[in-house]
This record gives sequence, C-alpha cells and structure tokens, in this order.
Amino acid sequence: MGKKGGSKHIKRLAAPVFWPLHVKESKWAVKPKAGPHPMARSIPLSIVLSKILNYAKTTKEAKATISKGAVKVDGKINRDHKYPVGLMDLIEIPDAKSTFRMVPFPGKGLSLLKVAKDEAGYKLSLLSNKISLHGGKIQLNFSDGRTITTTKEATSAGETYVPGDTVQIGIPEQKILGHIKFAEGKYALVVAGQNIGKHGKIVGVEKSKASRSATVAIQDAQGQTFRTIADYVFAIGNDKPIIKLPGE
Repeated sequence: MGKKGGSKHIKRLAAPVFWPLHVKESKWAVKPKAGPHPMARSIPLSIVLSKILNYAKTTKEAKATISKGAVKVDGKINRDHKYPVGLMDLIEIPDAKSTFRMVPFPGKGLSLLKVAKDEAGYKLSLLSNKISLHGGKIQLNFSDGRTITTTKEATSAGETYVPGDTVQIGIPEQKILGHIKFAEGKYALVVAGQNIGKHGKIVGVEKSKASRSATVAIQDAQGQTFRTIADYVFAIGNDKPIIKLPGE
C-alpha cells in the first residue's frame, strides 16, 4: 500500500534559507504544520523560540515551554510547537514581558523584531477577498487565514474594502482599528523577492498585462526609486509606517 499524504519531516538542506539553522548541526528540522502561512513564508514556533529568541537551548526544551502555554501568538496561547509563524504575526512571551513581530529584514528574509507595548495590541493583515453574506453582512478574508464578518462594506471614512488593502486588527478580539488602501501615496513594505525588506512611498502602480504581472514603483527615504511586483508589496501606513521596522 502506498504512502498517504506528505512527509512529516524535513531535512535541513530542504528548509527555507532564512530559517536560522546550520545545515551540519543535524540532519532533520521541524516541519511546520499546515496553517495560515505556507512553509516558504513561515518559521515553526519551536525554531522561533530556540534559534531566534533563544528562550530554549534545544527543540525538546522549546516543545516543553510551548506545551506549558508560555507563548502567545496573536494574543492567544499556542501550544503547537509546529505552528507556522508568518508575516506580521505577533509572538508574546508573557513571563519576559516581551512581544515580537515577524517582519522581513533587508536581504535576509523573515525574522522577529521586538515591539513596544503600544504596538503589541494590533497586527496588520492583507485583505485577500470579501464575500457578501445573508442579512447584508460582509465577510472579510485575510492572507493569514483569519476572517472578520462586518455589516459595513466601507470604513468610517467612506473607503470601500478592496482586496490588496491592509486592515489594522486589534488582537485577540479581532476588532477592526484601521484601514490602509493599496494606492499611490501610501507607505509600503516589500515582503518578498529581490527587494525584500525595503520600504517607502508608493509613487506608481502599473496594472497587469497579458505578458506580465502588475508592478509598483516605490521611493525610499533616500529618494531612490525601485520597482517590484505588486503581489510583493504590503501597505503599512498612510504617510508613515504604523509598525516598527528593522533599523528604526
């Protein structure tokens, strides 16, 4: 009888390059479970605890710490050491009174950045699509797997929710706190590709054509303009970013 399903293990050589693992340290690595983020854009919670935050020396110790409920992900206790921690997720260690956000670092990929207390109460989520429900309700579906049902198709400012926009969400109650449109003039962060980690103001958006994807032109703080694929761009503020970024 043939094997059913995918492998439950992963070799270190096959792990994403931004995982903080030494290929000769061990043959195997923790494989993240299926979840809100794909493996190529996430890091298992046990690796986060042991290799990035250094709150555990080994995977076994990290598993024990996580199983005791000592770690929160997006405001809720998470006991799954294989949980995939991805873009904009918040990791809180209550005993250490510390909160970290998963963000892209220039030229390196995803890693954790410590954030202040006033920023630890919300996350940014990319709107994937929206669905009309019975009773005039709207279901907003986000790239991190969460959904929010609302009766308002537009914000208090009259702006309609459009896929590609960013929504500021209070955690863990999932209350909508703000809305950032994906448009020229907004502040954006590149979350994948050759320009990962770079950020600046959107100065141009070119729609997709039959032969190529939509692209975005971004001007950084030094006045330099670069272009990247629209799918790699994440709006993080109107005039300036509302989250802390590496190097700030």
